[in-house]
Amino acid sequence: MWNSRKVGILGGGQLGRMMVESANRLNIQCNVLDAENSPAKQISSHDGHVTGSFKEREAVRKLANKCDVITAEIEHVDTHALEEVASQVQIEPSWQAIRTIQNKFNQKEHLAKHGIPMAEHRELVENTPEELAKAAGELGYPLMLKSKTMAYDGRGNYRVNSKDDIPDALEFLKGRPLYAEKWAYFQKELAVMVVKTKDSVLSYPTVETVQEDSICKLVYAPARNVPDSINQAAQKLARKAVATFEGKGAFGVEMFLLNDNSLLLCELASRVHNSGHYTIEGCALSQFDAHLRAILDLPIPPESLQLRQPSIMLNIIGGSAPDTHLKAAEAALSIPNAAIHLYSKGAAKPGRKMGHVTVTAATMHEAEKHIQPLINVVDEIRSQRPDVKTKPAPSGPAKPAPQVAVMMGSDSDLKTLVPGLKLLRDTFGIEPAVDITSAHRTPTFMAEYSASAAAKGIKVIIAAAGGAAHLPGMAAAHTVLPVIGVPVKGSSLDGVDSLHSIVQMPRGVPVATVGINNSINAALLAARIIGAFDPAIQRKVEAYAENARVENMEVKNTRMQELGWEKYFNQM
Repeated sequence: MWNSRKVGILGGGQLGRMMVESANRLNIQCNVLDAENSPAKQISSHDGHVTGSFKEREAVRKLANKCDVITAEIEHVDTHALEEVASQVQIEPSWQAIRTIQNKFNQKEHLAKHGIPMAEHRELVENTPEELAKAAGELGYPLMLKSKTMAYDGRGNYRVNSKDDIPDALEFLKGRPLYAEKWAYFQKELAVMVVKTKDSVLSYPTVETVQEDSICKLVYAPARNVPDSINQAAQKLARKAVATFEGKGAFGVEMFLLNDNSLLLCELASRVHNSGHYTIEGCALSQFDAHLRAILDLPIPPESLQLRQPSIMLNIIGGSAPDTHLKAAEAALSIPNAAIHLYSKGAAKPGRKMGHVTVTAATMHEAEKHIQPLINVVDEIRSQRPDVKTKPAPSGPAKPAPQVAVMMGSDSDLKTLVPGLKLLRDTFGIEPAVDITSAHRTPTFMAEYSASAAAKGIKVIIAAAGGAAHLPGMAAAHTVLPVIGVPVKGSSLDGVDSLHSIVQMPRGVPVATVGINNSINAALLAARIIGAFDPAIQRKVEAYAENARVENMEVKNTRMQELGWEKYFNQM
């Protein structure tokens, strides 16, 4: 049977622990090579574990004798030991891939041969000030001086801002193999989890990561305010990079989104990754589920890697006191939709990953509001660490991308749209994108605007036009989004011409049409469409309807009954 195969894991930290959690649900036995009572071993009770280090050849041999397939939760393993046992046990991903990836300079050289865009870099051979100064002359300041090996969570990096920093940088990374990398001016850091199987390369959605003290602090899934075109491009780049390596399993790919919206790959990990923890709650199959299925050749439906709900992952980092992670977890107990994961590492140490919390919600904005109080707690814990001198990484709800686009053919239509615009903003909390674009005077811009609206996160288009009123229909012809037409009353035919023009769309290109000058109904219809998928907006629509009922029945009708219809009419 497929679940009779035993999986060996090199490393028993938090990644190994969460992998064992996934394996346990399928009755798959995981044999862990690490210290006794490591986090992964604590939730797996059997005699198949090996006590020792994943860097010890004899310990790796012992593990190989007890397993059908070996994988790793960390890159910094002895690949020569893996090479020795590769003839008797399956290694996933391959030892060749791990060996290339664990040396970041070799990783970059490998990816460069396959056309993967990355920051320029220069190898240092002697690690002398003159050699680094020469590299800086070619790459410019600032630059990053990086260790080729044993560098993770910011360890092994040093920012060189000028020639004066060179001595300190070389001293800080003394004794390590080094390379210099050109500084990347980026607007966001993105990441994609990729799963390589025996016959395909799959990817999770693109996420946004926020770094603090060179450690991942937050992961936003999906990446906030990133067009779908970039989301797809990032996934494609990540899959292309992973496809160049042999073996199966989950890979974490980190990249920069530059100011011109181009992408640069930063680095790649041959394992499950911190940026993919959100998948436990956010997707049908977590990265740990997918990794195990990939290395055991079990089915992975691609749809199961899609995001079910917007998710935010917050790392719990050790503070100055040994119980700070418990205080953060206690605060998380009161956060709606919060899933708490503690790694059972014992007492907290400053800067050590002790756990994480993932919050899910119907919208990213709602998830941001839920998690902000916990971010404040984590920031307060960090501020008490004597080793930290910098301010916390910026957080707080980002300005949500507009979900409603309001278009008008002329600024003279704005007065008709103002009541609806105010209703969207003030009553439903929907801040629309508002643009002037004419179907006749700016047809190319109108077509491009409509065609790209969905990729920008727009859910509904409201288009107002008078006279011939072609704007709503032409917008609908260039998008798959619902379009609501608002006929604008003109000087000649009182808007009836506009109403007829909008409502008489040909079969196959629908436009929802409201009454002449009735932007209120257009706004309400847009809110109802969004509310069908956003419970918070739906509740506001329900409240609006209830207020209208109360106003009509309990205020107006009651007063008419008290005064009589004639006196009531005279006071209107």
